[in-house]
Amino acid sequence: MRAATYVIPPAQGDHEGAECVVYFFGAGQGGSVQANIDRWKGQFTQPNGKPADSKVARLTIHGLPVTTIEAAGDYSGMGGPMAQQPSAKHGYRMMGAIVEGAGGNVFIKFTGPANTIGAHQSQFQALLGSFEKQ
Repeated sequence: MRAATYVIPPAQGDHEGAECVVYFFGAGQGGSVQANIDRWKGQFTQPNGKPADSKVARLTIHGLPVTTIEAAGDYSGMGGPMAQQPSAKHGYRMMGAIVEGAGGNVFIKFTGPANTIGAHQSQFQALLGSFEKQ
């Protein structure tokens, strides 16, 4: 379930802004960390149609396991039966994170034009740094 949506204005030179979405489904819900990372990776391709490179890291923030992903390229967006026919958005970037907690995982996905994501990268890192174990 979508818990929060942050709309980010476009950076200089970009024609549209970005979106940072926070999802929380509850304990045992939302799929595994790896399944989500794989799905998010699959939403980015190179201009030639091959999978885009992505960087996945595992770290700990305030005692919580966190898996992060960064990818860039042509973004196809969300899939599934309710999604419209995907049309790739060129020059996009994503910063994603899955914060693991006993009460359920929190999924954070920040997508938009590469310049806009880059201009707000520190705010995304600050958001991740705000999670604390209870």
